[in-house]
Amino acid sequence: MSQRVSNFSAGPATLPYDVLTKTAEDIVNFKESGIGLMEISHRSSEFQGVIDEAERLLRELMGIPENYKVLFLQGGASSQFFMIPMNMLSGGKKATYLNTGTWAKKAIAEARLFGDIEVPYSSEKENYNRVPDQHEYTIADDSEYLYLVSNNTIFGTQFQQFPDTGKMLISDMSSDILSRPVDVSRFGLIFAGAQKNLGPAGVTVVIVREDLLSRCPDTTPTMLKYRTHADKGSMFNTPPCLAIYVVYRVLQWLNGLGGVEAIQKINRQKAATLYEIMDSGDYYRGHADPQSRSQMNVAFNLPTPELEAKFIADAAAQGFKGLKGHRSIGGCRASIYNAFSLEGVTELAAFMERFANENPA
Repeated sequence: MSQRVSNFSAGPATLPYDVLTKTAEDIVNFKESGIGLMEISHRSSEFQGVIDEAERLLRELMGIPENYKVLFLQGGASSQFFMIPMNMLSGGKKATYLNTGTWAKKAIAEARLFGDIEVPYSSEKENYNRVPDQHEYTIADDSEYLYLVSNNTIFGTQFQQFPDTGKMLISDMSSDILSRPVDVSRFGLIFAGAQKNLGPAGVTVVIVREDLLSRCPDTTPTMLKYRTHADKGSMFNTPPCLAIYVVYRVLQWLNGLGGVEAIQKINRQKAATLYEIMDSGDYYRGHADPQSRSQMNVAFNLPTPELEAKFIADAAAQGFKGLKGHRSIGGCRASIYNAFSLEGVTELAAFMERFANENPA
């Protein structure tokens, strides 16, 4: 096998090497059953053990209360943009959304198909360079929930603290779930596409408070009701077995490291290493306001587009891949999710220093 590179891709993202090797073994022969992982029945006792253990580990790592359901769904996180209002805003009820990036804007557009959506804060005119302080917006008394994206992959911003408004929170945590402790009881629903911090593309985890399952109108299609999947333990139809298995392995890996508190310390070190380079001069210019900086996605620019192109090419030649910024913002971006090593970040920081010295503006 050729040597693995440092994969800074925003998603699908790097996975723990141990998880990859164990998955490769089970794809061929699942737990010595003589059947490959992708062939085994989702109704078998073997796979039931996998999904049960995945849920148990997630509950333990996140401290999920008993009155919450954990669902493993398909359709990507983007399907949650319409499933949430479809299940919770029947009769044109009101909800409040914070527009802090591309994925929030897409969720707002979908939600408006089902309810009265207020957007009291948007940083779009500033190219989404920050998230708001709580005093910057108000929420109507009759709003059912406050929706926010906890971390913005494209623009490199993140809520350092979650709003305390008295309203039920709903959050897209696709890119920072399990990267830091979260008080789940403050949220009515949390969802996350797996392909950044949990596993591969193909499964979306939804954590939803049980009492909210009854809000869904009878006219909602069966597959789009949370209750359908909650009542059947995510087995109403054939689930994405391989993706769920990898999530189970990633959760095992995280548990072995010491859990969410342990990985938070490592994540802070990784992010600080890169932000220190940016703050030491004006060669690397971070996109995010310092108070809104993400611990997962570090977006930055160099003095010129030509230097950015050379930086990306030279970095790739050194084994640092996936550093090109999103097309909507340009520049560069280093995605340093849970599975990305501190060693890899330290090596990138050293390369950044060398590049700046050898390529003055």
